[in-house]
Amino acid sequence: MKIAFLGTGRMGTELARHLLKNHELTVWNRTAERAQPLVESGATLADSPTAAVEGAEVIITSLFGPDDIRERVIDANLIPEGVTWIDTTTVSPDAAREFAAAVDSYVHAPVVGSLGPAREGKLGVYVGTPDDDRRELAMTIAEPWADENKLIGVESAATAAIGKLLANLALAVTAEGVLEALHLGESEGLDSEVILEMLDITGLAFMKNMKGPFITGERNTTPGDFTVDALCKDAKLMEMTANKPLPAVAAAIERFEEQQAMGHGDQDFSSIFVFRNKG
Repeated sequence: MKIAFLGTGRMGTELARHLLKNHELTVWNRTAERAQPLVESGATLADSPTAAVEGAEVIITSLFGPDDIRERVIDANLIPEGVTWIDTTTVSPDAAREFAAAVDSYVHAPVVGSLGPAREGKLGVYVGTPDDDRRELAMTIAEPWADENKLIGVESAATAAIGKLLANLALAVTAEGVLEALHLGESEGLDSEVILEMLDITGLAFMKNMKGPFITGERNTTPGDFTVDALCKDAKLMEMTANKPLPAVAAAIERFEEQQAMGHGDQDFSSIFVFRNKG
């Protein structure tokens, strides 16, 4: 198929790379240099979103957040009539309903996972639309980057959106948990590696295993996998969506904002651990 792919950041690049194997791909990114690796692999670079979608059979967006979708897609009336639009951007359920009301070919397909699973084709993907045919098409296109057991079709864009926010809530609050565990253990004079080993038999093991290499210095927070800015933005979408307070999410947001103030917003969110004693 002829596919237009808008937004070639860290995750967008990995998703688009899978499509190059079987599709004719035209890409656009606000910073053109970030699309260059895909161009070198066979994609065509467009100089504008309008040019990218011309003649496309399917349009995929992987932008930073709902405001970018409004600016680049909705306000620009970018999607041609009848062309399926698959949006992998993390947005709120309200925003997903807004976009579905504005463009009847909208399919929300946010991904769950980081860059490693994206490269391996092991992401979780929620694919949400009431249109059975478009859902089937979107699931077929997403197959190369999805774990076959985690490719989940749902009946609306909003349902897909809340699925993604639930997944990222787990990241935010368990990150806060590991940070507090480090503070607690260090209060008793324990070394961080000892604390991490102790967390192996706890409910925080998943986050500890994911971010342990950053904490021990084996990996650098630049460029990392999932930025402070991105997870902070997603956590604020959770607060906007919930009709009751989310105190654990609020605590995580405070940590992320501390890192943003220190200039670490574009670094991996494990910055909250790495720079925990520097604020």
